[in-house]
Amino acid sequence: MTAGIAVQQEVSLRKRMPLRHFRQLHGQEARRLFHRQPEPFGDDYTDRELLAIGLGATLYAPATRPDLALTISKRAERGVCSMVIDLEDAVADHEVEYAKRQTVAVLDLLAASPDAKPLLFVRVRDADTITEIIEQLGPGAKVLTGFVLPKFDSISGSKYLNALNAAAQRLDRPLYGMPVLESAGLVHRETRDGELVQIAALLAAHRERVLAVRVGATDMCSTFGIRRDRDLTIYDVRVVADVIADIVNYLGRADGTGFVITGPVWEYFADHERMFRPQLRTAPFEESDAVPFRQYLVSRDLDGLLREITLDRANGIQGKTVIHPSHVAAVHALSVVSHEEYSDALDILRADVGGVAASGYRNKMNEMRPHRSWARQTLLRARVFGVANKGVSFVDLLQASVTV
Repeated sequence: MTAGIAVQQEVSLRKRMPLRHFRQLHGQEARRLFHRQPEPFGDDYTDRELLAIGLGATLYAPATRPDLALTISKRAERGVCSMVIDLEDAVADHEVEYAKRQTVAVLDLLAASPDAKPLLFVRVRDADTITEIIEQLGPGAKVLTGFVLPKFDSISGSKYLNALNAAAQRLDRPLYGMPVLESAGLVHRETRDGELVQIAALLAAHRERVLAVRVGATDMCSTFGIRRDRDLTIYDVRVVADVIADIVNYLGRADGTGFVITGPVWEYFADHERMFRPQLRTAPFEESDAVPFRQYLVSRDLDGLLREITLDRANGIQGKTVIHPSHVAAVHALSVVSHEEYSDALDILRADVGGVAASGYRNKMNEMRPHRSWARQTLLRARVFGVANKGVSFVDLLQASVTV
């Protein structure tokens, strides 16, 4: 087979199976739910902003998992658009070398498969592992989107980003890093501002390589010997919520200097005895004739996750780290732009002058200048997650995604 034919076949495969959210929903069901269908994204990895918003629920999987390649393919078929092969906390120290070899083998295997693939990242333990993985990769280099950089701080950051730059030059294509902010120096109040100033400068100098900034809330909690309960969101843990607020303040600004910041992991996925009432109102489920579905969500601790996702968005955070497949649909259903949000965003961006006007839904005021950044981000999210039809709620979207 000539090189030209091989390239044509690869392009053809990518066109037949684009990376697209809710690709598991088809035909009449998709038309019932969406006013505007989600767009394909990530074909050439060059639109960094769209790619960052499109991460959605980023599912982690241990590099030592025996069926890792099959798992990645299956998750992609069921709507996962970004995954991380984890070489760090999910791998015991004595298995690290095996995990590295398996990571390379799995990426090479996936590159040879015509199956749909999510955006794929490798979470390394240190900067040297980036170089090591890149030097060993064969065809798997073409399905690697980038690396997750744990314990990223003002000291380790430069080495991580320099290794990432060298890897991108070696592959001669875009390659992205996602730093995880979780170190004690960042968490401690007396050193936090200094750390964030240095991290912000470091990331700005390598902006084209930074896809998103991830929040490592589990390690932050560990600094204080805390493990949050499943009845609480991360925003109820004040010492960690304060750190997240400062990360958004320094790194999440909408003036062109900021980055997409993703939400921390939700650890729970099974039934338990409750101390507090469920956090899901009954009314939206009654309107969608889905009261039994509400009970399913409560029994899987997904009501807490849904509340935390909502609070993530309210605090300027997009997407989320997830460690269980059942969490993916919840993140994506709440990422779809509502018809009301879409209507408001269009009205705001159509106005070339300032001023204020009533929403087309006649339930709020739209201020044209203060709301422009929100409107722009909303339309970007609409491109990758779509816009719900009028009257379609997150309950309808979530129920359709879970039952597919």
